[in-house]
Amino acid sequence: MKKLLQAFAIMILLGTFSCNSDETSKAPVDNATVAAGGQEKVNDDASQKDVVKVAMGSKDHSTLVAAVKQAELVTALSNAGPFTVFAPVNAAFDKLPAGTVDALMKDDKKADLQNILQYHVAVGVLKKESFTDGQKIGMVNGDDIIVTMKDGKVMLNNSATIVATVPASNGIVYVIDAVLLPPAKK
Repeated sequence: MKKLLQAFAIMILLGTFSCNSDETSKAPVDNATVAAGGQEKVNDDASQKDVVKVAMGSKDHSTLVAAVKQAELVTALSNAGPFTVFAPVNAAFDKLPAGTVDALMKDDKKADLQNILQYHVAVGVLKKESFTDGQKIGMVNGDDIIVTMKDGKVMLNNSATIVATVPASNGIVYVIDAVLLPPAKK
């Protein structure tokens, strides 16, 4: 019986040492590397792009991408969502009064820039075929945009027309030809 207990004890010790002998399991975790980014840091060329990567992949949205980066909204818009993003093209930003974009890109105007960009995002996936004339859509910044149907086209706030639709992994991107400006706060 004594030999049986000794054999059993040896087996337990060997099992314990063999389970802990892998040196890679003892490697320290670099928490700075783990916490260095969110979804936007994931590199995946096989899957559908998220709304930010859709914009980044378009030469017509370089101003929007620069603004999203300046406003520190990349991580938020790279997350699961789902989001409906109304993405103005570069030419839409060019229609704004001279100096507007440059002024908004300054650090002291970050809150204003965030407000404008969040006025281009709704939570949920809104399908173009479900838009109706006079429909109000609540935007992330707390304000509403108004949908108008004109000659089969979808307009937003009577100023921006949807010119293209791009599905994304975390929502949908509607390319628009004007920048939506939120109403003045009361």
